[in-house]
Amino acid sequence: MTERSEGMKRHSTTIEADRALPIIRMAREFLATPEQLFRAHTDAELFKQWVGPDTMRTRIDHWDARTGGSFRFVSLGGDGSEYAFRGCFHEVRPDRIVQTFTFEGDPDGVALETLWVDDLGNGRSRLRTQSLVDSFESRDAWLKSGMEIGVEDGYAKLDRMLADGTV
Repeated sequence: MTERSEGMKRHSTTIEADRALPIIRMAREFLATPEQLFRAHTDAELFKQWVGPDTMRTRIDHWDARTGGSFRFVSLGGDGSEYAFRGCFHEVRPDRIVQTFTFEGDPDGVALETLWVDDLGNGRSRLRTQSLVDSFESRDAWLKSGMEIGVEDGYAKLDRMLADGTV
């Protein structure tokens, strides 16, 4: 963590908020090849199995993970609550995905997200993400929303899927 960032470590995912820009950066290492991580992020059937908190399940309404494509998915709570997210894939390639991301409950809050997959060798990869939001207030609201629970739960599910050969 640099001077310009305030960081927190949640289990094995590093989440950093840049002090100078309204950006959230995350990083996590996986026992997986870059190809496996790419597939987990672009295959709708795999994505819906791991994304989000353990207390919710995911429904994919639309998924076209290619450059110029778009997506919409809904996180479903056991109490009947629904939280919808949508965006556009601006660039999809094996080592990098660039997309917009919007929580439909805050339709003006569009984030520009970039995901990189670094090959660490020996079947290990590092996933890095950066989310640029429109203001420091939005960034701080994301951080206070409990997003780290969804991130950690989701990545733990992805770890299990990688270990059991699902991905």
